[in-house]
Amino acid sequence: MPALTGRISTPRTSYSIVLRTPGAWKFFLAAAPARIGIAMTGLGIVWLVHGSTGSYAVAGTVTGGFAVAEALAGPQVARLIDRYGQTRMLPVTLLFHAAAVALLIALTTTQHPQVMLVLAGVLAGASLPQVGAQTSARWVHALRGRPELSTAFALEALSTGVAFLVGPVLIGTVSALGSPMAGSILAASLLVAGGLSLAVQRSTAPPLAQRNRLESSARLLRRGFLVLIATNIGIGLFFGSMQVSVTAFAVDSGSPSLAGPLYAVTSLVSLFAGFAYGARTWRMPPPRQFVLVLTALTLSTIPLLVASSPLTLALALALPGLAIAPFQTLSAVLTESEVAPSVLTQAFTWLNSGSAAGVALGAALAGRVVDAHSPHYGFALALLATLVATVVALTRQR
Repeated sequence: MPALTGRISTPRTSYSIVLRTPGAWKFFLAAAPARIGIAMTGLGIVWLVHGSTGSYAVAGTVTGGFAVAEALAGPQVARLIDRYGQTRMLPVTLLFHAAAVALLIALTTTQHPQVMLVLAGVLAGASLPQVGAQTSARWVHALRGRPELSTAFALEALSTGVAFLVGPVLIGTVSALGSPMAGSILAASLLVAGGLSLAVQRSTAPPLAQRNRLESSARLLRRGFLVLIATNIGIGLFFGSMQVSVTAFAVDSGSPSLAGPLYAVTSLVSLFAGFAYGARTWRMPPPRQFVLVLTALTLSTIPLLVASSPLTLALALALPGLAIAPFQTLSAVLTESEVAPSVLTQAFTWLNSGSAAGVALGAALAGRVVDAHSPHYGFALALLATLVATVVALTRQR
């Protein structure tokens, strides 16, 4: 299996070539609404549950249950996708997810025990389609062995950055100015529409894995890939802490409608940083880049601890965005070089699952420390998460 070098050429000779790949525009654009819906879902649950219970701790717990279920069920669904194909499995998953979101919304409109809300969140997380993993697998199928594959991964990171720029703004604005219920309905609608559009793109779907090739899943236990999962858990913990802490900071500042725009600052900067990263050639080996990017993310999180107003918080939130897209691109580059082609969907899903597990822990812990102290304690948790991820990444260099 060819290993990627991480060297990316100029936009004219890379991004344009990637998008001219047969069928690429179709599945890339089809997945766009689904990406935005996914970017809205976790924050939408925070708004939905907090609006119903008035507690960030409960909102964090439900969001945590959602993320834990996504982390545990995602790879199992991906295994089924490798075996039965995206066209068959994606519509089924979307149907279950829409039903679970509807159940959660219904429970928040009436008085129900917390355990019921958590259960609904778990169902929603377990059925959340891993659209990014599926589009990444399509890129590998179309470009395997070609240098443009690393550029395709950079494009994936850019599209994720756009989604997490638009998604939080949409969910924050709709939830604050309209209702949290409307925000969650919009998120689910975008996800279902985009997911179904992707499912019908049959010509670019990866071939089904043969039954005897499913045994290659054992290669996912390689040390290098396990380190990648561990670092994604740390970054997920960062995001989970930030979701709750930024929202709480905006509410405590008397400007709840700013929660979405503030959270989107990091994604906006990440969008430009990702484009710049993918537009030049990097001579440094990807593993070393990986460690440096995580180190930069850790250092850039420190200013969050002293933010005292929405303006200073916005400035502080810009700094971590410089490292997010390069981290995502390098994670995909290193994953493709570590695992067998027949389990790529599972591998990319495990990265998502690691991130989701971190989000679960981050949201739950941040909800409690924010309720007990202040949003700055949630930011401190995010800093600790990036520091641990950096230390773990260093072990891959040995």
